Order: sequence, then structure tokens, then C-alpha cells
Amino acid sequence: MKTVILIGALGKMGQAALTGLGKHKVITAGRSGDVDHIVDITNEQSIRDLYKSVGQFDAVVNTVGVCEYANFIEMTEAQWMSTVMSKMMGQINLVRIGQEYIADGGSFTLISGILNVKPIPFAIADATTSGAIDTFTKCVAFEMPRNQRINVINPTVLTEAWDVYGEMMPGFEPVPSKLVGKAFERSVDGFITGEVIFVDA
Repeated sequence: MKTVILIGALGKMGQAALTGLGKHKVITAGRSGDVDHIVDITNEQSIRDLYKSVGQFDAVVNTVGVCEYANFIEMTEAQWMSTVMSKMMGQINLVRIGQEYIADGGSFTLISGILNVKPIPFAIADATTSGAIDTFTKCVAFEMPRNQRINVINPTVLTEAWDVYGEMMPGFEPVPSKLVGKAFERSVDGFITGEVIFVDA
């Protein structure tokens, strides 16, 4: 049994990840709500405080990354930076800081999203930062210390979230949370590293 920090545990993607982590001790974290630890991934000190508070852990699973949605020609620098600091730099910092605290042979699992390979209107910032995280994962795997692993889950929209996002994604086929949970399980419990794990219909 591993000790796994699950960030974004209360969201739909966090709940999906949880279905694949059942045999582990899961420590929940998020920006608010009924979680074990409060963390803001856009704040370096908040990330460091989380790792120090938890102590010993074997895996970090992140399922959050706030994205701004707007037409490209109308999107402001502030909207771009909000997305970059959360979806991209927030996740990079989880790894950059976390590698100091995680156990030898520990793993990081990040989140991107299918829109970097199947773009839709108004999602340019989401698509761009998802692509960046996919690339970051593939490249940084070669530099991770102490046999640490890193992978990223790149899912399409969840069946459980279709009522919220379905109108934005005509022609997409949603996937059930349990299937996405299997991808998280593969990342945490397997031996792969530097992989973009696509979950698409």
C-alpha cells in the first residue's frame, strides 16, 4: 500500500482518479472543502507546506488546473497567465518542489486533456497548456532523481461531466470515470514513466 496525495479530490476528475486508487492510503487535498489538506497549486509556498505537512508519501496525483475560456482574439494576457500559472506552472511546481520530498521510486501523475489534439472553440489556453504538460512529462522523465517516475493522464470529457461540457464538445464521446480511474491506477501502480496516457472513446 502506498501513501498517495490526491490533489483536486472533490472534483469530478479527482473522484475518477479515486476509483483507481482504492488499495492505497489516499490523502486528499484541494483549494477548499472537506479535504485533509488545503493547497493552492499556483502558490509555491502552499505546495511546499502541503508536502511538509504530509511527511512521507509515495505518489502525487494531480487532477486540477484552472483554465480560462475565450475566443483567441479577445483573450487577455491576464486570462492567459491565469491558465499558465495553474494548468502549466502549477503542475510543474508540484513536481519541481515535490521531487525534494517524495520517497525514492515515487511517482507523479499530472493531468492534461484531449483538447490539445482535438481542439474546440474558446479552448486555446487549455489546449496550449495541456500540450505543454504532455511535453514536460515526456522530457522531464529523463531527469527525475532517485528513480522517480512521472506520467500524465490526457482524458476526454467524463460521462459524469457531460451535462456541463457536452454542449461545447459536439461530436465527442464521453468516457466513464471508472475508465479514467484505470489510467491513474496504471500510472501509480505500474512501472512506466514519461508516458502520456490517453483516455478517449
